[in-house]
Amino acid sequence: MSTPEQKTTLTQTPTPAEIPFTTPQAMSRFVTDTGKILPRKYTGLTAKHQRAITRTLKQSRNLLLAQ
Repeated sequence: MSTPEQKTTLTQTPTPAEIPFTTPQAMSRFVTDTGKILPRKYTGLTAKHQRAITRTLKQSRNLLLAQ
């Protein structure tokens, strides 16, 4: 059985859908050096999380936070 302390340590890493668009450093592992969004094949994300990352990256690009 897991204790409540163990559950909190497991949920501290945000899911890709929870990454805010104001932190381009956190999104750098989903983007190539040239700024292209990596496909699911390389990131290993689910379709739902991939769409969330794409939406977040595009939002960040529109605000000129990420390249």
